[in-house]
Amino acid sequence: MERATGFCVLTSIVVLLLSQKSLLKFYTLFFAVLLGVGATLVNYYVTSHIDFYSLYYMATLGFKLLPQNGPVLWLGMAGVQLLLGFGHVMLLNVQPTYAALIILDIMAPMWGLIAELPVDVRQTVAITSGFVLAASTAVHLAWKLKWFYYSCRYVYLLVRHMYRIYGMQALIEDTWSRVRLPDVLRVFWLTRMTAQAVILVYVVKVIGDENGEQTHLTRDMLWDVFSNLIISGCDSTLTVLGMSAVISSIAHYLGLGVLAFIGSTEDEDKRLGFVAPVLFFILALQTGLSSLDPEERLVRLGRNMCLLLTAILHFIHGMTDPVLMSLSASHVLSVRRHFPVLLVSVCLFVLPMVLSYVLWHHYALNTWLFAVTAFCVELCLKVIVSLTVYTLFMVDGHYNMLWETLDEYVYYVRSSGNVIEFIFGVIMFGNGAYTMMFESGSKIRACMMCLHAYFNIYLQAKNGWKTFIKRRTAVKKINSLPEVKGTQLRDIEDVCAICYQEFATSARITPCHHYFHASCLRKWLYIQETCPMCHQRVYIEEVTHDSATLSNNNGYAAANENMELAPAAGVGAAPAAGPELNDQLPEDNDSIEYDEDEWGAQHSGSSIEDYINNDTDSEGE
Repeated sequence: MERATGFCVLTSIVVLLLSQKSLLKFYTLFFAVLLGVGATLVNYYVTSHIDFYSLYYMATLGFKLLPQNGPVLWLGMAGVQLLLGFGHVMLLNVQPTYAALIILDIMAPMWGLIAELPVDVRQTVAITSGFVLAASTAVHLAWKLKWFYYSCRYVYLLVRHMYRIYGMQALIEDTWSRVRLPDVLRVFWLTRMTAQAVILVYVVKVIGDENGEQTHLTRDMLWDVFSNLIISGCDSTLTVLGMSAVISSIAHYLGLGVLAFIGSTEDEDKRLGFVAPVLFFILALQTGLSSLDPEERLVRLGRNMCLLLTAILHFIHGMTDPVLMSLSASHVLSVRRHFPVLLVSVCLFVLPMVLSYVLWHHYALNTWLFAVTAFCVELCLKVIVSLTVYTLFMVDGHYNMLWETLDEYVYYVRSSGNVIEFIFGVIMFGNGAYTMMFESGSKIRACMMCLHAYFNIYLQAKNGWKTFIKRRTAVKKINSLPEVKGTQLRDIEDVCAICYQEFATSARITPCHHYFHASCLRKWLYIQETCPMCHQRVYIEEVTHDSATLSNNNGYAAANENMELAPAAGVGAAPAAGPELNDQLPEDNDSIEYDEDEWGAQHSGSSIEDYINNDTDSEGE
């Protein structure tokens, strides 16, 4: 038994890895064998039982439903066997002479019915015909062994090449996309559910007719049918995989619809069709869905669906938040562009509240309800944070002037949201630990808790602390630079070299005598510690004040003898006169440009403008 199982598994793996052309040829031969087996069984069945069924129908019905002999019987059998025979020889693709002999062999038992031979003789003829057909099929398949050997060898060489050159992950991804396993599981699950639905509806109608009740389906009957279908649709690991494949399709098209509605073109946002089924399958394994009793299985499936719904809403928020931020930062005033994103954001705020309200009115407090409620509250807070940042940017764009403290407000809002999200992560870890210890502990749940603790708690805390340190360091660097205000600022008559906006209240001067808005320079210092204009170091550990003359980004010296600037470390004191500055500094803001391609290669392909326009570090979000 074990050898037969191993052989079947090995054959299945080989068939799974065959190319599309070889797979088509394999199934063609397989169906040819099935047609030959069907023809043999029809011959034996008809020749062995025709007399019995004739007597049975005569005794029960008073007439012969199937005639014992005559043209009606053997003409009907001839038609069926001709169809089976022609299909068999066409799929095997044999030569015309051998094809005619095979069809004559299949038709041989019919001559026993025409000649009205005894039953034992007809059975012998049918068995002999079957053996001859099996032998001819075996000989024909033996000629195909060479093709099968080369196909298996091709599969082996291809797998070995993929594994050696690209690795196991690429091999699995290629096999997954080529075999289309989700499509196979989806067709299997839908076909199974459709067949069961037809059978259940027929049984319900038959029972209603026997009891003298109405034959049309009521709402209660439909609910019973639907419940039974859903229960049977996740009664094994294979059916759970099929249901996951169906959920994958629904989530995929839902994600595409949301992306098209909000006007997003990000390819990474199209992963909803992958995230949703994986999460559903993990929840099913974690809760032991397929091993539960039918009633408990239906309840558990509903709870898993609620958790899956909250996860999908969180993912949709991740799709809408970048679009919302890009619209607000770009100052696009088109209502047609803003309305879809705002509508989706409002729905993401309202739907969790409605879901929590309905669940709290129908269920008592337990760990599952606590988890769903926590996810809903977290989503509402994330939407509030996104809308608050969106409002700040829109206000900044409406007044069309530099808001130097905007970065501070955005940082505080996003930091508050990140802290709240971290707290919810810790709370959910405690809820999962309580569930594992006192309700339903399992290895899968323990593994998921470890992953949650690493990604949602440890990494989030680490990235948040890293962002805080970067910001504190940048503020320290900015505070170490001298500040220009009042008449000195008006004497410069230039703009910030980063944002190209005029200086409204103050400016910070670098040791290399370039000046910027404090907020703009702070964003730049998140990335690197050099001046955007000349790439000299900006931050100085020990600030020493030497007498220097203030100059603008164009080399013009302002009329102020008492302005003190800190020289750059290792560079020396700043020049004291305007003509000397002209020899050392660039002519204007655009004379020195940073190599953006080189910078992107060093910083994971992100452009300089992305970091300058962002108000907070991406790692803290």
